[in-house]
Amino acid sequence: MSKPKSIETALNSDLRGSWIAIHRAAARARQIAMQTGTALVVVRNGVLEHLYPVSEPNVDRAAESEARYGESS
Repeated sequence: MSKPKSIETALNSDLRGSWIAIHRAAARARQIAMQTGTALVVVRNGVLEHLYPVSEPNVDRAAESEARYGESS
């Protein structure tokens, strides 16, 4: 079996940008879970876990625009 190629080398630009979008969505989910006191449900090594965030995660803001969705920057 050959080694899978990195998603950054995909020919489709939407696919190349999807990894950044996934990270941005995960950071937002952690933020909302922390604000509302709800658990994040994740699967690690085939085991379902409920995680309760306790502090603001270190988020890379360079990849996320400060403008709200639908507003121009």
